[in-house]
Amino acid sequence: MSLAGLSAIVTGASKGIGAELARQLASEGVRLALAARDGAALAAVAAECEARGAPALAVPTDVAVEDDCRRLVQTAVAAHGGLDILVNNAGATMWARFDEIEDMAILARIMQVNYMGAVYCTRHALPHLKASRGRLVGVASLTAITGVPTRSGYAASKHAMRGFFDSLRIELDGSGVTVTMVYPGFVSTGIRENATGPDGRPIAVSPVKEGEVMTPEACARLTLAALRDRRREVVMTARGKMGMFLKLVAPGLVDRIARRAIEKGR
Repeated sequence: MSLAGLSAIVTGASKGIGAELARQLASEGVRLALAARDGAALAAVAAECEARGAPALAVPTDVAVEDDCRRLVQTAVAAHGGLDILVNNAGATMWARFDEIEDMAILARIMQVNYMGAVYCTRHALPHLKASRGRLVGVASLTAITGVPTRSGYAASKHAMRGFFDSLRIELDGSGVTVTMVYPGFVSTGIRENATGPDGRPIAVSPVKEGEVMTPEACARLTLAALRDRRREVVMTARGKMGMFLKLVAPGLVDRIARRAIEKGR
């Protein structure tokens, strides 16, 4: 079905998957409110969306702060007359063994951004989504399905996100609001820019082989298709789909696959 004329919020829209999804939604004629902490980068993405013919607001937002999330939703609704789609995409990550982490604040920040950020935005958007019989989208990760070494805090936050939205889907049954969960594998988003090492500083070199993994464009296309069709979930890689089955019958094998994936960076 056509999404033209609908109103959407996309968090984490200043780069990577969020920025590309915003551009693709703009090409569909969706009116946008874009959220991220980097106001300048966000404004540049909004300008690209407007060049594609869609109204686009840049709303600098830290999703870890509930008042920011409230203001984001209020701004979007005031500008576009309602809300039809919320894409919870903002995220922070890490790349460190748990026993090497020097400051536990790293884990607290990741949980606050990835999990509570989605909770805050959803809380304030939900009355408007109920009014429009709209769509909720959570962009998680394959780490929401299985544990992954060096990503313990990130995996925990994505497991929490999955549990929250799976529970909310049941509560919303009959309301007209649908919940779509998205589980990408590695995506070439320049992960080192928002990944912290054991000392709490951004990692210097990306551990992901950026040229050998899914592009943000491909990830956004799959997300958009799932959003349009109100699908329950989309697991984006064959390895992820295989892992979901193997976890039931050979969980130790899944552990070894996860370890090798991190070691190879793809």
